[in-house]
Amino acid sequence: MASGLYMSVRRRVHEIVAVAGPGDTLSRVFDVSIIALILLNVAAMIFESVAVIREAMGSAFTAFEYISVIIFSLEYLFRIWSCVEDPRYAHPVFGRLRFARTPLALVDLLAVLPFYLPFVRMDLRMLRILRIMRIARLAKLGRYSDSLQTLGRVVGTKKEQLISTVFILLILLVIASCLMYYAEHDTQPDSFSSIPVAMWWAVTTLTTVGYGDVLPVTLIGRLMGAVIAVLGIGMFALPTGILGAGFVEEMERRKQSRCCPHCGKELPK
Repeated sequence: MASGLYMSVRRRVHEIVAVAGPGDTLSRVFDVSIIALILLNVAAMIFESVAVIREAMGSAFTAFEYISVIIFSLEYLFRIWSCVEDPRYAHPVFGRLRFARTPLALVDLLAVLPFYLPFVRMDLRMLRILRIMRIARLAKLGRYSDSLQTLGRVVGTKKEQLISTVFILLILLVIASCLMYYAEHDTQPDSFSSIPVAMWWAVTTLTTVGYGDVLPVTLIGRLMGAVIAVLGIGMFALPTGILGAGFVEEMERRKQSRCCPHCGKELPK
């Protein structure tokens, strides 16, 4: 009886912390709550880098960090505990170890580990930005509408890919700003005084504009700048490729709709 109740609770916990199923309101609320907490953590990390805000709200940032670590730690433990409900991780020991080595599980662990290991000086809170990829669970593709014009139909059919690209660009922008802030802040306290200020460099680099008013001077900063600049070229080419492929598909679909399905000849207008 107790064993059955234990397994039932574990199964329900797994359903809640995993991807929300159709009609599972509690799981959906959990997903939205975790994503909201991740977004708030990203915002707190950014604003905390501004000296004026940090001095005025230092205690609030500290309290929020404690609350966030407790929630993220419990979430991580629940995921490890309930992962055996997934057939891929069914073994009670080795299954959990395999799950713990998955990329998202490692990110979850590293996002809270520095809090429990005071001797780790590196601020790994920026890894919580990567957890925002869970927001993809909430992205749903809209239904196709014949009343829209060609551009509207293309954007509609490629909406999921475009949303994913925008989120990736935003994540890359925040990560680039955080990395460059920590790499250059001590050397250039004026040019990289905070993460929001570093975002200006990230935007000009990712868009390949490169005004040259703010430049990294440290070795690690220049290496990261080179990588980020190359990534920016590829990332901004993604929406163009998606829309271009969408237009080709739409034109092909319209051409086929005007042809007779039996003989293949174009139907009269």
